[in-house]
Amino acid sequence: MSYTSALLAAGSRAAAALYAQAATTTTEAPAQQAPNPILPSSTELLWGTVSFAVLAFLMWKFAFPLVIKAMQARTDKIRSNLDEAENVRQEAQGILEEYQRQLADARTESNRIIEEARQAADQLRQDMVRRADEEVAELRRRSIEDLKAAQDRVMGQLRLQVRDLAIELAEKVVGANLDRERNLALVDQMIAELEARPAGGG
Repeated sequence: MSYTSALLAAGSRAAAALYAQAATTTTEAPAQQAPNPILPSSTELLWGTVSFAVLAFLMWKFAFPLVIKAMQARTDKIRSNLDEAENVRQEAQGILEEYQRQLADARTESNRIIEEARQAADQLRQDMVRRADEEVAELRRRSIEDLKAAQDRVMGQLRLQVRDLAIELAEKVVGANLDRERNLALVDQMIAELEARPAGGG
């Protein structure tokens, strides 16, 4: 604003000086001088100065405020864009930190799940081994029981056959029918004594 005022004041002084020069030249002797081909005439200089002063005033009054307003709006827009960019950067930083935190939580959770799965697999393996051992023991016990029952059954059948055979042989040797009930009791007693003897006895 001060620069424009200075231009207007300088223009006004120049116009006044040219006007005074023109007035003195008209009041002096009418001696005619050849016009200078380089310098413009005083009238043109006067009108040019006045036009410049008017143009400068119009620019100071109307154009400069618009330019300043546009520059201020541009400055405000740039400042707003910078603030928005800063906000976006801060939001992006927050999102990145949240993503990193969630990633760390996911890694911790995955490690926990893997550890639980490993422990569950170990427990399942131990349960399967224990169950297999129990089944093997049960199968062995049943096999022993079945074998003993088979042995008892075979020994019972063998005892009956031996008893009958012994009676038949005795009858053939003696050549007469003996008291079968009494003989069977004797044979049973003998078999029981043989079974009661320890293994390897005489």
